[in-house]
Amino acid sequence: MVDRDALALDDPVGGSLSGHHTRLARRLGRAAAYLPGVATFASVPAAPDAADWGDLAGLLGPGELADMFSCPHTPPPDWEPVFRLEGRQMVWPGSGRPGHPRADTATGVIELGADDVPEMLDLVARTQPGPFRPRTHELGTYLGIRDNGTLVAMAGERLRPPGWAEISAVCTAPEARGRGHAARLVGALVARIVARGERPFLHVAETNTGAIALYERLGFRARRHVTFRGFRTP
Repeated sequence: MVDRDALALDDPVGGSLSGHHTRLARRLGRAAAYLPGVATFASVPAAPDAADWGDLAGLLGPGELADMFSCPHTPPPDWEPVFRLEGRQMVWPGSGRPGHPRADTATGVIELGADDVPEMLDLVARTQPGPFRPRTHELGTYLGIRDNGTLVAMAGERLRPPGWAEISAVCTAPEARGRGHAARLVGALVARIVARGERPFLHVAETNTGAIALYERLGFRARRHVTFRGFRTP
């Protein structure tokens, strides 16, 4: 049976930029991208033509990264390929809550904000969970765990296509791994997302087998294979 609600996940960047994240978007014609400092992701419409690619190049500027996320369309040949990464998109089935209670305070889970950004950026630099910029925390709720006052783990919300919220930036400092921090953070985010009537989803690199196993244990299921691609504008 086709999960028609999940069709919004076929273009999560475009759906976010035209919906929940409109205030964080910049546009030219039918092309769109996040504001600098928020995220690197860009979007073109379905079946883009030469004018759409030209608008995206004009929007980003010459020699800039066009992070097309999971967009399947190929830009003109004068756009230089920068990266390609195979991954999978995983979804939380139905509207059920995680098997363990939210209990944010009991598990030491705290909400992070603008004052925590320097520590968040430092943790990301040490763990490399994926793109994270000084204003990325504005995309949604970010949660963390501290050990003796030091931020050692975090996770948050990123893309927000209609009816969905992506869990992202799941990372734990090397010295704090093996303590269940990632599971507690993801569980807390799932509970919050479900409580407001949305469904959680996430993306993970195919090579990150440990993370895939964790997400499967928590209840996520693979929806589709995706290829993440980036290009340099001419």
